[in-house]
Amino acid sequence: MRRVLILGGTAEARELARLLHADPRFAVLSSLAGRVADPRLPVGEKRIGGFGGPSGLAAFLAADGVDVLVDATHPFAATISRNAALAADAARVPLLAVVRPAWSPGAGDRWTRVPTVRDAAALLGERDGGRAMLTTGRQDAHEFAALDDWWFLIRVVDAPSGPLPRRHELRRDRGPYTLDSERALLRENSVDVLVTKNSGGDLVSAKLAAARELGVEVLVVDRPARPSGVPEVPTAAAAYAALA
Repeated sequence: MRRVLILGGTAEARELARLLHADPRFAVLSSLAGRVADPRLPVGEKRIGGFGGPSGLAAFLAADGVDVLVDATHPFAATISRNAALAADAARVPLLAVVRPAWSPGAGDRWTRVPTVRDAAALLGERDGGRAMLTTGRQDAHEFAALDDWWFLIRVVDAPSGPLPRRHELRRDRGPYTLDSERALLRENSVDVLVTKNSGGDLVSAKLAAARELGVEVLVVDRPARPSGVPEVPTAAAAYAALA
């Protein structure tokens, strides 16, 4: 048996765990960071919590007898991906990354791309105000707290712990979302600007199609740089094929 550790928390990680769990050639362990209170759990063996940085992860790889490390974390989990690359190198364990393709604008899209969530907040702060929908996650909502001229619809899985804008509505929800529901949400809340990270994938992409239909501007936060030299595949199926 090959021992595979999946750094997960994504749909791709859960699908890869399912494929490996059904294959007797592999023993799979999925690791979740523990940042979501009620995460969707993969099949098979799992652990929740951090490793203590790259040195802690390297020690775990050696102690647990891991043969292959798979980074199937969120495209914006830059610290975890960086730690995975450092740990795999230190422990001399092969590393494979599952990186879902990024979204790209099409005909009719009104995209404005920014490097970070903070840059998105700064751009809104330069304007006279309006109504915005935030889908950047609970850890970044505080970046918009000082924008008193704006009203925000903040959609998150878990409630943010930091300061929030003075005028906002908090909506706790989890995808996948449909085009009809996203279109209705933007219309009912008279959203002028949608703020999103370029997460990629199909689970939450309907908001982009709805924004296109309604002529809503989208502030798209670009992905952080990934570690160099790490082999990448776009899907769980491709990762399974490579491991098999």
